Formats: sequence, C-alpha cells, structure tokens
Amino acid sequence: MKFRFFLAASVLSFSSGAQGQIRAVRPPHTAAANEELGSSGIDAGDYVYVSGQGPLLVDGGTPANFADQVRQSLDNIKSVVQAAGLTMAHVVYVQVYLRNINRYVELNNVFADYFPSDPPARAVLGVARLPQEEEIQINAVAVRDLKGKQPVSEPNSPLAKGYSPGMLTYDRLFVSTMPGNDVSTGTVPQDPATQVNLALDHMSSVLQAAGLTMAHMVFVNPYLTSEVPMRIMNQQYARRFEFGNTPARATIEVSSLPQSAHIAYTGVAVRDLKSRRSIRPKNMPPSPTASPCVFAGDTLYCSAKSGFIPGPNGGVYAATTTDQTRQTMRNLLDNLEEADLSFDQVVATTIYLDDLSDSPLFAKVYKKYFSRILPAEATLQQIPSVERKPDAEGHYPDLEQMSLIAVRLRGTANPHPVP
Repeated sequence: MKFRFFLAASVLSFSSGAQGQIRAVRPPHTAAANEELGSSGIDAGDYVYVSGQGPLLVDGGTPANFADQVRQSLDNIKSVVQAAGLTMAHVVYVQVYLRNINRYVELNNVFADYFPSDPPARAVLGVARLPQEEEIQINAVAVRDLKGKQPVSEPNSPLAKGYSPGMLTYDRLFVSTMPGNDVSTGTVPQDPATQVNLALDHMSSVLQAAGLTMAHMVFVNPYLTSEVPMRIMNQQYARRFEFGNTPARATIEVSSLPQSAHIAYTGVAVRDLKSRRSIRPKNMPPSPTASPCVFAGDTLYCSAKSGFIPGPNGGVYAATTTDQTRQTMRNLLDNLEEADLSFDQVVATTIYLDDLSDSPLFAKVYKKYFSRILPAEATLQQIPSVERKPDAEGHYPDLEQMSLIAVRLRGTANPHPVP
C-alpha cells in the first residue's frame, strides 16, 4: 500500500441536522460569487462545497495572463473556503474546466506552486463554453476535519504535478481523472475498448493503494470524447461492477481531455462499505452501468438526469430547454423522495447545457425547486450545440443534464416541503 501521509465570514443557516448545519457561504468583498444559479459555497458540516469559480477580480475584470487567471480562480475558491472557517489545506478535490486543453501544462505549473505539498485530487476536462466566456472555471470540495486526510499515489507511476491521484479523508476517497493512456509510454491505444480498460485499471489501482476496491465507489464521472463509442464504454464498464449495485454516474461527452486521452474516469469512494447504500425509484429498472443514487453515509450522490421520460416508450419528447428542465427536476425529485430527502437538502449540482445561452431558461425552472437557499453549482457547455431536431420517433436530443449531491438531516425525515 503506497501512501504519502499528511496530518469568519458571512454564513447563512437554513437547517440543522446532518453533519452540523447546512449553510450558505458568502465571502465578503469578492467577485467570487455569481449567484444566478447557486450560492458561492455550501457548508454541510463535514464538507464544504464550493461553486465553480472563474478568474474574476473584485472589480469585475479578468487577469490577462492565463497563469494569473488560474491563480485568481484559486484565490476565489480560497475566499469561499476561508469564509467557512477553513484553509486551502482542507481542499480535497477540485474539478477544472478549460476552454483550451492545451493550457494543461500551464495549469499544472500553477497548481504545483499553489499546492506545494499534498495537493488535492483533481479532474480536468476541456469544454466548449463557460459562464461569462471565461477560459477556466474551478469548483471544489473541502473537508472540515483534517484527521485521516492522506494523499494516495498510484503504484509504479511517476508522481503527478499539481494534484494527487487520490485523496483520502476520514470517510471517503476522491479519485482524480484517470486517463485511458499507457502510463509507461504516455501513448493512447487505437482500440477504444483498450482505452476504457486502461482508464478503469488506473482507477482500480488508486483504490487498491487506499485499501479499497471498485465496490467502494459511490459516484463516477466517465468523461469521454466522440472518439470512444458509448456502447463500447458501457460494455467494458459494466464488467467492473455488480449488476444493479453500480455507482451513481454522470457520463459526459467533452470537447477534449488532457494528454490526448479520449476517456477518463473520476469519482468518489466510501471507505466503509457498511455506509454505502444504493437508491432506486420503483420506475427505474436495475442497470448494469448506473444506480440512480448511492448513499455514502449521510451524503447522497445522484446520477445525472435529463428530460428523459422513464418507463416503456420512454425518451426525450420535449423540444425546449424549459420543458426538458421540468422533466429533469421531476426525475431528480423521484430519486430524492426515494431517499426520503428533498431539494432543500441538495448541497451541490453540476449543470450541463447544450447551449450556455439557455442558462436563464434553465434557471427560471431550476430555482422554483429550492424553497430556501440555492446549492453550490457548476454550469458549463461541454461540447458544441447539437441540431435541435427530433428523430423519426419524435425523440429530441438532450438540451440539459444535471447531477447532484444531497445531505441527509439526522433525526429527520424529509423536513422541508416539496415545491
């Protein structure tokens, strides 16, 4: 087993229970907060969830140099983390969205300077558009108690620059994006199935280094480009998990990935299998590739949902982003209610739009489902927009998708009304 060991602000409370209280975090005197779709951060007690932060300065400007944009994005995260009473040493996982994946080396250099020791686990993906046409956006997860925080290295692999392949906390493991590349040569095999299995092998290797297995995974993001057929990815992926007890999953086609990869996996595992429990509404049959939601203790990770109507003759029949969003929220509500939760216990969302210009349309529906504060969020357009035409059976393409994380309030059952 290969480990490297590491041993004040505006905060608005809206409920008490699980892991202390669930509160909105709003740093003072900063441009970090863009609250059209979410709070700057959510303090859920054991963990703090930070919304996607771009490189905005306090005056609303943006640094001209990319390296300074990365630093400013990290400084904006820092302001949220500090508002929750923590430091950047508490950050255990970040997701980085880049407009230009060729900036990856520059990104690594800044991260190495910013996190000189024991950097967080990290996912990086290339996207088509970001809010305010920014070049970079970063969201983050921070753990409140540093006890048990341990970076994990993949055995027989060179040390990563600027991130840890895995980061353990007291109760879970965050895994960086594991690409479908040959680590020894850096080459990408031509066969898509081989790429998928290499990526899964890398993930499995990090889990094993932490004393865990694939069965401990509670949530997985498969990121893939158009070079890897979804059918092939699903075939190889399903072989790694128990049918009907797979992790929750958000499978996202992206514009590009670092190191010329076409497939990469990132995700979260729970350390104690006894605290892992899958959730499946009755209208959802068991799946070989994804559980609708999975509990990691009191934290619920839910798969990405779209405007797909489930059941026989299911499909996406709505033609507009507004109508598809309504169905998406209904689908997510089914999952939450099956877990005896509500939208007011959602602490973080990731929103994928076919056209980022539709963000106001999405927000108008989305906000109606939260009776108190909005969760932390990251919103992006990961690939160029599709042609919005139905197929021969009247099915429309997905115009939006959303995954979420919710936290159970201990000693209560669905304490907030459903809108």
